[in-house]
Amino acid sequence: MIRVFLKWGALAVLVAAALYLILALYLQREFVFAMLFLVLTASAVAVFVSKKLYAHRYIFPAIAGMGLFVIFPLMYTVGIGFTNYSATNLLSFEQVKDNLLSRTYQSEAVRYDFSTYRTDEGYVLYLEGEQQSLATPPLELASGESRAPLFPVESAPAGEPLQIRDIIKLRQELSGLTLVTDDNRELSQASLRSFAAIHPQFTLHENGTLTNNQTGETYFPNHEIGFYVNGKGEKLVPGWTVNIGWANYVKVVTDPSISGPFLQIFIWTLSFAVATVIFTLALGLLLANLLQWEQIRGKGFYRTMLILPYAVPAFISILVFKGLFNQNFGEINLVLEGLFGVRPDWFSDPALARTMILIVNTWLGYPYMMLLCMGLLQAIPKDLYEASAMDGAGPINNLFNITLPLIIKPLMPLLIASFAFNFNNFVLIALLTGGAPDIIGASTPAGTTDLLVSYTYRIAFQDSGQNFGLAAAIATVIFLVVGALSLINLKLSKVKV
Repeated sequence: MIRVFLKWGALAVLVAAALYLILALYLQREFVFAMLFLVLTASAVAVFVSKKLYAHRYIFPAIAGMGLFVIFPLMYTVGIGFTNYSATNLLSFEQVKDNLLSRTYQSEAVRYDFSTYRTDEGYVLYLEGEQQSLATPPLELASGESRAPLFPVESAPAGEPLQIRDIIKLRQELSGLTLVTDDNRELSQASLRSFAAIHPQFTLHENGTLTNNQTGETYFPNHEIGFYVNGKGEKLVPGWTVNIGWANYVKVVTDPSISGPFLQIFIWTLSFAVATVIFTLALGLLLANLLQWEQIRGKGFYRTMLILPYAVPAFISILVFKGLFNQNFGEINLVLEGLFGVRPDWFSDPALARTMILIVNTWLGYPYMMLLCMGLLQAIPKDLYEASAMDGAGPINNLFNITLPLIIKPLMPLLIASFAFNFNNFVLIALLTGGAPDIIGASTPAGTTDLLVSYTYRIAFQDSGQNFGLAAAIATVIFLVVGALSLINLKLSKVKV
């Protein structure tokens, strides 16, 4: 009985906590996340309470984790790709309207020069006007927002006003002070020497339009682009998030300033991933064959030394190579200049920058391929090589007629995984070149050494507009391309999926 009570009590506590989280997300207008946790909570209760679903409770955590960390982010990214979500379109329509209506401006027509007097009862602010002078009762100035009344006076208080240096010391207290006249006009500090009237920046009308009280311009909400605009097409920032359909995807294809760099980066990304797999496999297979050579002594030492690049964290190796390739002080250029009298521009010439990236990535990736090939080579019967030697075949014939045919099939899934990893190798580009040198004429931040993933990152977080919708559309395209290429490779290699 106690066990059953504890079981249902713990379940009730967990469900209550989940419902509290869902309610908090809903009140914060995070409807998508609220719905996500509601579905997860409901499905978890159904699985762990129903006897018919008893067997599913063991696999439910894995399915829930996959849905929460894989499927949902993917669907959320795809959804953002159909919106104008960006740094200027983060809010909802109601939040944008509240933001604009909360703005105020200070009137130049209603402005008073002021002086501050220190008395025994506190500070007195004296506002001198052309037709009427006003003053506050003695008050204590404190940090934060505060309000004080004003009343008409005929002359300034007795004594000397505070000097400008004393006013500067009180600037924080004065900036938060609002003075209210007897006709309910509000004045705030406009400068170190004056107070001015506060007016609302915008007025909302029944038809939904906004009027700028300072300029007289009228703005109407345009729900197609997510901005308040006037008759001249001028926009009020911030805007709100709206659904724009396939506009981001169409822009990737039709806008020359985006489609050109995108195609160039896509070709380089594909070439980089394929070349990396080929170079690392070739070097790894060569070294694995050398380590299998029986006449070599000290194989353990050589094997350890060759695996070291795989043991060192990649970001450390990348930063070391960045220093080695430095144009002015790098050891590589010093050696090349001493031997051949050349000093290559590794970071400013697009071809050399891409060559440098391939060199560094081959160094980082060959130990992995070497370990795979060492294991696969040991599984090949030596009788095949002995029979080949009797027929007069050499090492090249053995490589293409025996070694590669026997290891390529079990190696293919790992080569495809390596291709997919290097297709999205963000760390290498971010630490080594940052995408530079830039592509001339691109309307988005794009570099000749950018991969699609780093290109997407720069659009989302480094562009002045931070266009998350366009970045999400490109990320979706990357997902589809990588998925399609992986499936094609699997089919061509006849690996069961």
